[in-house]
Amino acid sequence: MTQRIVAKYWLETGDDPMRAAETIAGEQSSGTFLKLAAETPQLKERSGARVEALEILDVADAPSLPGGMASKRYTRCLLTLSWPLENLGPCLPTLMATVAGNLFELRQVSGLRLLELRLPEAFARAYPGPAFGMAGTRRLSGVQQGPLIGTIIKPSVGLNPQETAEQVKMLVDGGIDFIKDDELQADGPHCPFEERVTAVMRVVNEAAQRTGRQVMVAFNITGELDQMKRRHDWVLRHGGTCVMACLNSVGLVGMTALRRHSALPIHAHRAGWGFLSRSPALGWDFAAWQTFWRLAGVDHLHVNGLRNKFSDSDETVIDAARSVIQPLFKDQPMLAVPVFSSAQTGLQAHDTFKALGNADLICTAGGGIFGHPQGVSAGVSALREAWEAAQAGVDLRTYAATRPALQSALSFW
Repeated sequence: MTQRIVAKYWLETGDDPMRAAETIAGEQSSGTFLKLAAETPQLKERSGARVEALEILDVADAPSLPGGMASKRYTRCLLTLSWPLENLGPCLPTLMATVAGNLFELRQVSGLRLLELRLPEAFARAYPGPAFGMAGTRRLSGVQQGPLIGTIIKPSVGLNPQETAEQVKMLVDGGIDFIKDDELQADGPHCPFEERVTAVMRVVNEAAQRTGRQVMVAFNITGELDQMKRRHDWVLRHGGTCVMACLNSVGLVGMTALRRHSALPIHAHRAGWGFLSRSPALGWDFAAWQTFWRLAGVDHLHVNGLRNKFSDSDETVIDAARSVIQPLFKDQPMLAVPVFSSAQTGLQAHDTFKALGNADLICTAGGGIFGHPQGVSAGVSALREAWEAAQAGVDLRTYAATRPALQSALSFW
């Protein structure tokens, strides 16, 4: 039996919906804008994309996107297409061109969004997936239960290596579990990468010798492939336990190559996600998009956070987090760690825990920690105590009554 790749879309079209669906299927497999003699029925049966399902939802009087065909009505549908694996083999870059390529540009399309993606087991054999996931992250960080309480070095840029290390020392002394570079901090002349890693890891390693537990720091190694490999090796040489890369910047080829090189967990930042997702009539749902990156081998994936500073709704955030912990394949689940961020404090802990059903995650807070009136240590304690309350099913204010750091935090969160 032929193995098939299956993708589900939201489609809006001014054409007859089935004709539009068949046009998309042809464009993304064996067809073109007119019938050619070489596209025999036998070839089309073997290699053509198939329309597996088409469900009409509603109609609109105006198109969602410009540049499409003129029409008096625009039909909105759920469209499921499939392709034989033999068209491309288990290749992530070609898969992306197949399920999210020229179809967005067709005149028949006035709205298109990739919702879901199901892949044959051959992709699990071709790609390693996350090397560490939650279990490896817990082992390296020493956090055996509950979320990793984390933060981001701010200001995002402008601090020199020594100033960065001083912030890290405050956080390490304050009991933080996880620290990450900002996505904008890489290897600028004001804060060279190697100097920053050396200064920060000196602080981290000295604290580990005193306490027996090493804080995990995700150093941003985003760059060209050779740069990323050298930066990874520098982090590893200095005792670091995590590296970070911006997915849209390094691409699938860069990420898969980094995964095969890396001996450390890869913290993946989704910088630029908004241009792929913000229009409901164009782009991707996170569930489909994250499939590529888990296969490519990332261990941690940003999903935004409840009541965040960006445009994502709470429902969208939780759907994204749930997608990251859903198995990709029966025998190789390739689970990653959802990373909650963006204007997070202890006030979101109960709702996040209830919606997700577990605390296998990283919760990063900037102002929610640094802004505590009693200092960074109290900010870390307050956020951790909020999560303890959530996991115990105890009301936040009740839990705070006997915990001064949490009590004080409630006045500024």
